[in-house]
Amino acid sequence: MNAFDDAVTRVAAARTPGDLFGGDSGHAYRMLAKVLHPDAAPAGATATATHAFARLADLWAAHRDGTVMVTRRGAYRVGPLRYAGDVADLYTVDGGTALLKLPRHPADSDLMRREARALTRLRDHGEARHHAYAPRLIESFTHRDPAGGTQRTATVLAHQDGFVNLARVKQSYPDGVDPRDAAWMWRRLLVAVGYAHHAGVVHGAIVPDHVLIHPGEHGLVLVDWCYSSTEPGQTVPALAAGYHDLYPPEVTGKQPASEATDIHLATRCMTWLMGDRTPPALARFARGCTLTNPNNRPHDAWRLLAELDELLEALYGPRTYRPFTL
Repeated sequence: MNAFDDAVTRVAAARTPGDLFGGDSGHAYRMLAKVLHPDAAPAGATATATHAFARLADLWAAHRDGTVMVTRRGAYRVGPLRYAGDVADLYTVDGGTALLKLPRHPADSDLMRREARALTRLRDHGEARHHAYAPRLIESFTHRDPAGGTQRTATVLAHQDGFVNLARVKQSYPDGVDPRDAAWMWRRLLVAVGYAHHAGVVHGAIVPDHVLIHPGEHGLVLVDWCYSSTEPGQTVPALAAGYHDLYPPEVTGKQPASEATDIHLATRCMTWLMGDRTPPALARFARGCTLTNPNNRPHDAWRLLAELDELLEALYGPRTYRPFTL
């Protein structure tokens, strides 16, 4: 292998700046840059040299700037910890426009791969008008710890400002959210569930921490797809911490999850949010969605949404906008 091919191979294989730049990092960079510069490329290899040289520049910038993670797609400047999830930490990257999601334990990389598969499937098979109900996956990659060599699957997700989870909402309304306000959240949650099911994805962990709302714009995003299933008959691999009592028996019993699983979880989120303020009519509706046997529960979120709309109109009349604040 000649010097050019060796340099191309080394740069392509590097996952962190430390893979290329050792003690005398400046010398290592200059030597590689000299070999890989497009003007010095062998005949017919200009395009390869241009790509390798650009990646070398990204790695060198990462080395100089400190906490930067380099992937095949590009370089991400990693900011502070933004959220601590069940299994992963989320860091701001690129000035807050995206989030780097990194599992705390390498053994949880399989959950990260589940999320990447689910979000890819939603993008490819879900209706485009509903894409905003789930995070946008920018990329998924394997991160190798430069210190110990441990490998973990990481993802980069687009970040949306102004959203808070239902657990935060409950903190602001400890006696329960007014059912008229919970109504728009419930409706949008069923849209998110219907969107997922239409694409062939069961979320499997619709709990208050994973349902984000935008109070002012009345938006909703369903996050943390690490527990999802994209194949019929799959079980939910783990339970979200702190919400075991919200799960239906097929999850705790390690039975296959289905659309009825998500409907049960979504319903329990909303009755949990309203608490004692849940009207009797909505409580009866909720009981039908949380029956013990999943075969006796609704499976079609779109049809259930239509039924909920009829019930809400009977209770409160035609829909009107209600400002919601925390």
